[in-house]
Amino acid sequence: MKHKPDPSRRAFLRQAGLSGIALTIGCYWPALGNGIAEIIHVDDVKAAATELMAWISIDAAGMVTIFNHRSEMGQGTWQSIPQIIAEELEVNMDQVTIRSVAANPGKYGPQPQEGSFSIRGWYQQLLRAGATAREMLIEAAARQWKVNPGECYAESGEVIHRATGKRLGYGALVKDAAKSDPPQQVKLKERKDYKIIGKPLHRNDAMPKTNGAAVFGLDKKLPGMLYAVVERSPRFRGKVKSFDDTAVRLLSGVKYVFKVQRPVFGVMYEGVAVVANSLWIAQKARKFLKVAWDDDGFEHLDSEQLYSRMQEDLYKPIAAAAFETALQGTAAHIEAVYEMPYQSHSCMEPLNCVADVKADSVDIWGPIQEANWIQRELSERLNIPAGNINVNMTFLGGGFGRKAFPDYPVEAALISKEIKAPVQVMWTREDDMTQGPFHPGALYRCRGGVDAQKKITAFQVISASQGIGPGPDKDAAPQPVTLNTGRMDGLASDYYQSIPHYSFGGVTTKSPIPTMWWRAPGANTNAFACESFIDELAHLVSEDPLAFRKRHFTSQRCQALADKLAAISNWSARAKNDGWGVAITACFGSMAGHVVKVSRRPDKGIKIDKVYALIDCGWYVNPDIIRAQLEGSIIMALGATLHHATHFKDGKAVEKNFYNYPMPRINEIPEIAVHIMENNEQPGGVGEPGLPAFAPALCNAVFDLTGKRVRKVPFSLEEV
Repeated sequence: MKHKPDPSRRAFLRQAGLSGIALTIGCYWPALGNGIAEIIHVDDVKAAATELMAWISIDAAGMVTIFNHRSEMGQGTWQSIPQIIAEELEVNMDQVTIRSVAANPGKYGPQPQEGSFSIRGWYQQLLRAGATAREMLIEAAARQWKVNPGECYAESGEVIHRATGKRLGYGALVKDAAKSDPPQQVKLKERKDYKIIGKPLHRNDAMPKTNGAAVFGLDKKLPGMLYAVVERSPRFRGKVKSFDDTAVRLLSGVKYVFKVQRPVFGVMYEGVAVVANSLWIAQKARKFLKVAWDDDGFEHLDSEQLYSRMQEDLYKPIAAAAFETALQGTAAHIEAVYEMPYQSHSCMEPLNCVADVKADSVDIWGPIQEANWIQRELSERLNIPAGNINVNMTFLGGGFGRKAFPDYPVEAALISKEIKAPVQVMWTREDDMTQGPFHPGALYRCRGGVDAQKKITAFQVISASQGIGPGPDKDAAPQPVTLNTGRMDGLASDYYQSIPHYSFGGVTTKSPIPTMWWRAPGANTNAFACESFIDELAHLVSEDPLAFRKRHFTSQRCQALADKLAAISNWSARAKNDGWGVAITACFGSMAGHVVKVSRRPDKGIKIDKVYALIDCGWYVNPDIIRAQLEGSIIMALGATLHHATHFKDGKAVEKNFYNYPMPRINEIPEIAVHIMENNEQPGGVGEPGLPAFAPALCNAVFDLTGKRVRKVPFSLEEV
């Protein structure tokens, strides 16, 4: 098959730095979409309708380049996505080079790094792309040998003829293979035949991250680049009334001082940018800046006022008569209120962004978690076609949802546009921790009852929280309060089958404080309330907490997880003088169970002895990455449960740095044993599902040891 050269092909090869002699293929969905991905190679990319979503390129030397269309913030896509492709392509990982790609939803499909979606949303397309390239190479070898392709197989980057043992490396075949049409039907391996998937291979980003070769946002430099920091209103919505930059202008190296904006859920926040020829000078000059803020038109709330408002909101919903009848008809029922704090994301790498805005194009570099959204936002605000906006993803030093937000790249772009030069905008730790958006604080009111057979027959959860968004103004019209029989993130799905009467609802508390998603959004707070309350119901009927949960599990999958959790923790052998707590949660297509063991310290307080963590994420790629994600989730959850809370005074965030918002230290980290369920279920997420179960499991363990219920976090282990 002869292909006509076209601009799309030349452009792709040039931009990617690839040789023209290569087999380069990917997958796409036709413009109208029929739910079936089609495989195509680069020579046929001639229109937007055939832009590819995933690319593989094999050059004449036999080296494979795989284009990673997702950001890498520690969760492992830099390893797991190539590992999937390499399995079906039949190459070893040392034959693979990985490259990140810029935002391009037409070419690479949706690119947000959220919802633990990278594997569960893409694995079938990635497997097929690898298998397709393999079959094209086998066909090319068979043509050269004049044999049936069925007589050949691929292994370690070579095609081998079974009968004669003849071998041809992929590099010698790419030119001929590129002349073939990609087959649309390929046979994928069974899991038992995998050589790479399911194996604990070392991460290929570990070396560059330890020897300094990895490029994070702050490592990016451009010719003629300037540096900027921004003085922002400490009350979130404050406007710049005036500013005095007289002292700032006296410092050598300061280039510009001007007002700048950034969008936060549609509300334009204001600040004053200080631009200099070095970051040091910009930071120094900022200290001499004097800004008068206009703080009228919005509330200046304290934490006490926020939670008082939530407390009132908790009792606004009115349950349906059917639920009230069911609750009153139970053999025994209880009620409890749980409290969660506002929290900062506090990524180890603070926000930063490099922007270079020209008349008809924008180039962005930085720790970007949601490239497509940022591309769209910049296109709309700057009135520049999205195709002319290149959002380049560097490595991220943590994201947790915060770096999916477009405010900081838009701010950087507006500064670059003003100064007509590339600029790197740096957020200090204080900026990062006081400006938000924050994980929203919440109150949960739980009510439930059990029957004579020790089963839950009525279960209700009502929340009061800001939710996600800018926060409604105090004068906003009241929102309708509804209770429904829908589902709640974090709660295992079997409860919806086994509990005959349940209802959930929430009230959006009014506040100008900006709030947004935070690792495992929804589930991270819901699970604390639900799994703590289920433990209280188990205690109400004097039942073993794990056995009580298992009684409500209707599926074999949930039953198997509960049994495995009991086995790995040796649950049946727990001693009277120890505290044992359990929680089982579900979100993003996976289930996780934690057992936490605690004991009394000889001097004062409680110590966490061990955490047993079990995840059922179905089909998985790399067990080492899963273990690392579970360990990281548990440590993050430990900080959130024992240390982290952002308080507000007069409308300002109180905690500004790690001295009063401490990260967990290594001496606080207990032994963590991570186990993975083996089954043939569809793949689920990993980066987020491992977090929600820890807080309730720990608090349930504290109760088991002390008889004291912890219904408010963070709490101190020394003071229980």
